[in-house]
Amino acid sequence: MTNTPETTIELVLITGMSGSGKSVALTALEDIGFFCVDNLPPDLLDAFVALDQTHRANKVAIAMDVRSAASLPGLPDRLKRLTQRTDRKILLTTLFLDATTDTLVRRFSETRRLHPLSLKTANDQQRALTDAIEYERELLAELRDEALVLDTSLIRPAQLRSHIKALLSTSPAPLTLVFESFAFKRGIPMDADFVFDVRMLPNPHYEPALKPLTGRDAAVATYLESQDEVRAMEAQIQAFLEQWLPHMLKDHRSYVTVAIGCTGGQHRSVYLVERLAKAFGAEWSTRMRHREIDGWPAAQQAQRAGSAS
Repeated sequence: MTNTPETTIELVLITGMSGSGKSVALTALEDIGFFCVDNLPPDLLDAFVALDQTHRANKVAIAMDVRSAASLPGLPDRLKRLTQRTDRKILLTTLFLDATTDTLVRRFSETRRLHPLSLKTANDQQRALTDAIEYERELLAELRDEALVLDTSLIRPAQLRSHIKALLSTSPAPLTLVFESFAFKRGIPMDADFVFDVRMLPNPHYEPALKPLTGRDAAVATYLESQDEVRAMEAQIQAFLEQWLPHMLKDHRSYVTVAIGCTGGQHRSVYLVERLAKAFGAEWSTRMRHREIDGWPAAQQAQRAGSAS
């Protein structure tokens, strides 16, 4: 097949920390029509994309990580050259999966897998694993800086698959805003570009009728809309983003994650994420994640619904 300037390939590069969920991400992309390959050496990237193009594959996902450590330093420049070619149009999305060191240590311990950078002969395997993880962070730091980061520390595989599909099932936009609610008591998301603390706002948790609900429920929304402090906080966050998002777009940012946290990640942060995503949705591509309530099991969802009725 002759390449033409009109030929377009949607290329997703999945990278990140070992044990952070890259295999789960590849499976999710395969579900929405991507041709996926794991552990492709960076040196073969150009040849692989050309081969896929001859087979008319226009949605491709590739996983690369420290198993190709020797070739990683040149990968950012290789990606830049790939997207600048004139014989084809490459729409590149780089997705970096991350997790806290404690989480990664626990996952490796539970699965009894050996980290790709670990030394089998080390006397203290726990120490060797931690050192390998920190060395891996150093090797991948440049890729992380250029990517959309997803913190998988506190989400289950089913949640991760949903997040991946929601982010990449639509056509790429010049800039995508991801609004994420979270609970401070479970830690700040590692993938956040901006973090807003709304714990000082009136808390529906202390209203018996509202406690089992979330910020998605009409009764909670009505309560929060009536509070002057909540309206002021929403307006100030919106004004801040409206001022700086155009500058971030000029700086060639593709994704901006705005994390809003309250104590439990159930009421105030969820409400504001829903409101802000709706407000910015008319001008920007927006996505929402609710780190705490998206992970509620079905039994808890049913219990909450019963309490609200």
